[in-house]
Amino acid sequence: MVSLALDSTILPRTSCRRRILSRSFSSSISTRTSGISPPVIGFKSISIRAFPYKPLIAAAAAASDNNQEAEVEEEQASRRIVLDSLRVLEWDKLCDSVASFAGTCLGKQATKEQLWSLNKTYEDSVRLLQETNAVVEMHKYGAMLDFVGIDTALVKSAIQCAKRDSPVTGSEAMALVALLQFAEALQFNLKAAVKQDADWYQRFMPLSEKISELVISRPLIRFIQQLVDEDGSVKDSASSALKQSREQVRFIERKLYQLMESFIRNEMKETSSLVVSSVDGRWCITSGTKIQSYVKGLLLSSGSGAGSILEPLSAVPLNDQLQQARASVAKAEADVLLKITKKMQMDLNEIEIVFDDMIELDVINARARYSLSFGGSFPDIFLPQAEDGCRPSAVLSKATTSVVSHPTQKNWTLYLPKAYHPLLIQQHRQRLMKAKKDVNDAVAEIRRRKQGGSMVGKKETDLCISSLEQEVAELQEAGPVPSDVFIARNTRVVVITGPNTGGKTICLKTVALAAMMAKSGIYVLASEPVKIPWFDFVFADIGDEQSLSQSLSTFSGHVKQISEILSHSTTLSLVLLDEVGAGTNPQEGAALGMALLESFAEAGPLLTMATTHHGELKTLKYSNKAFENACMEFHEMNLKPTFRILWGVPGRSNAISIAERLGIPNAILDNARELYGVASAEINEIVEKTP
Repeated sequence: MVSLALDSTILPRTSCRRRILSRSFSSSISTRTSGISPPVIGFKSISIRAFPYKPLIAAAAAASDNNQEAEVEEEQASRRIVLDSLRVLEWDKLCDSVASFAGTCLGKQATKEQLWSLNKTYEDSVRLLQETNAVVEMHKYGAMLDFVGIDTALVKSAIQCAKRDSPVTGSEAMALVALLQFAEALQFNLKAAVKQDADWYQRFMPLSEKISELVISRPLIRFIQQLVDEDGSVKDSASSALKQSREQVRFIERKLYQLMESFIRNEMKETSSLVVSSVDGRWCITSGTKIQSYVKGLLLSSGSGAGSILEPLSAVPLNDQLQQARASVAKAEADVLLKITKKMQMDLNEIEIVFDDMIELDVINARARYSLSFGGSFPDIFLPQAEDGCRPSAVLSKATTSVVSHPTQKNWTLYLPKAYHPLLIQQHRQRLMKAKKDVNDAVAEIRRRKQGGSMVGKKETDLCISSLEQEVAELQEAGPVPSDVFIARNTRVVVITGPNTGGKTICLKTVALAAMMAKSGIYVLASEPVKIPWFDFVFADIGDEQSLSQSLSTFSGHVKQISEILSHSTTLSLVLLDEVGAGTNPQEGAALGMALLESFAEAGPLLTMATTHHGELKTLKYSNKAFENACMEFHEMNLKPTFRILWGVPGRSNAISIAERLGIPNAILDNARELYGVASAEINEIVEKTP
């Protein structure tokens, strides 16, 4: 029997996650006897060596290798298209922003790595959200601490020293003490909260168990504190040998000091600039001028203009003794620090668990602090049911079902009230903070000048402060405009129209980043309640993705990107297409755009959102229930976009109307309307008749 089996890949292509089942091929020959011997038939003897089994096995192995290579290439292609999509969505900037809320260097690094992980399951996302919510509750109670005081790099180095059986440094030992004390403080805060109200234990889950189960070696903490000072230096009392060696160093240094003072007093008559210095740990005399040749000593350096360095001959024996005493100190310190290493090795497994858990808590705390800082809402994330009944996930645990309701009970596939683009919020906050700082700096500068007696004109001062304060007021009033994104459960494709710079692309990115944030365990920057499906991957074709190396035009680059999205998206994917069908002949572009969107609606992703200027795409809703229209609102009186999205309403072309209000002659306008064509007029007529 020959059996061939291939593992399923991470990135699926079919309606459910692709399963490549192992197939077995076997053959058997059997004879039945019914009491009568079968007739004897003579066969020519065939040697097994003559049967070409080796070429067959080699061919099967080659086919298996080819299949595996194809699988690897396809997985790499899928990963590339996903990473390209995240890049155009500026997910890297959001990851950097979230990571900045971590308190430790390893926590920042781990936060970025976790957010960039592409193989999260639905259960992973629910667990991450539960962890974030637990830390948010801990912050509200006041039980969470600041991770800034933990030097994870030093603790990691201490653990590596323990594994190598080498002495830790004093700084590494004290960093370990700080980590263990931090974990102990977290346990104390948890116990205090539960003592006050037992319900807090459940509200802090699943972190309550993680924190309460930490094993913290208090004897190790006391042992280190007895041997090492807070600054990382080994205490004199750590060992008798160390104390004796340090006393010997101090005794020799006093004798050297007296010797040098006497030497300088005796030589000051001849040389006026002599000072005591240290060269490689040896006490010497430095002169600003050339030292006379009659002075007995070892000339270490001499140069024109640089002076001379001399080790007096009488100081050589004491310097040698000093070097020996210092070596004894170093050895005694190493012996003490090695004792700490040995003590660590007894609890090394528990130390590593605490270390890993503290970094993990720092990562969770970064997500929670970001969510609180920007006023996010806990998203109700759910796993959609595929049309063919295939549920592409394992059975949910009780903890999961307590947070997530069944998808069939929802009226919406996506419900994001007042959703903000996180990077726009961050940029606005930074500009506002800078403007406020400019006001404070200006006030402080004027106060400083007044105190220094400088003449400052009151009119000029008031004008400067007023101008800066006006800028602050304008920024406070002109914040980013939120989007209300409400997509019904039966909608598969949303077509968004509207003017250029009207906010269409921002709307797409807002939805995409909200989906990625929810999947990654971050609160969504929207008002409650937030309901969002779990998307396996987010694919995006946004911007002019030209490929000069492949000699692709803007249009070709978009088509190539969309083709790859079609190949790799699943029924759990979110697809975003910006200006679909653009970059070519308008009629051909509209026809291609309609065909693409209909393809996505029939057997494509869970949700596709597309922006367009092609009026023909607006009519798809009236022939296919899987489509929905939306438009970016445009204020026709002041001729400016409002950046608000209107649902169920396709956008109308405003170019000719705007031109009319801006004073273009009527003859030109009439000619434009005539050239606009009957077909376009029919499209707008359909829009106008839509209730």
